[in-house]
Amino acid sequence: MWAALSSFILLKLWGWKVVGDFPRHLKKYIIVVAPHTSNWDFPFGIFLRIIRNVDVKFIGKVSLFRPPFGRLFRALGGYPVDRSKNNNFVDAVVDIFNSKSEFIVAITPEGTRKRVNEFKSGFYYIALGAKVPLISAIIDYGTKTLTLTEPYYPTGNREEDFEFILNHFRGIKGRNPEDGIFF
Repeated sequence: MWAALSSFILLKLWGWKVVGDFPRHLKKYIIVVAPHTSNWDFPFGIFLRIIRNVDVKFIGKVSLFRPPFGRLFRALGGYPVDRSKNNNFVDAVVDIFNSKSEFIVAITPEGTRKRVNEFKSGFYYIALGAKVPLISAIIDYGTKTLTLTEPYYPTGNREEDFEFILNHFRGIKGRNPEDGIFF
């Protein structure tokens, strides 16, 4: 029922299309979601994971998990992160990956909905530390397309890996393009 309703809303009512799929043979990976320029990106992700029947978790700032919506965000698969403290976020998420037999998490590498000059690197170092691949999830409002790429295992050569990853997002139009990625 939820999959049919989500499919109706996303694909029929809103007119989006989905290209690609989640890798069913993998139990652990990071979904790199960009460009992230609007709160509307979140429902698209929720609808997509329901339609494709994949248990994707997400990481959000701790303030999202306070009342009145905290329980809802946790129920939707959220993990709160306190970005105000000097804690080792990368190691904490690597530990989550290492403690679970299955774990898929979506991360927005911009770290904000505002314009950025570069991706934050946490997602990359989590993938290296947990030895998991990256899947790019491209939200293109210009073509109303959600695209999922093939898995990519980072090599440890940050410059080459970032160039490969960033190429997926070049020329993509976010909902608020003035807030999009600037690179």
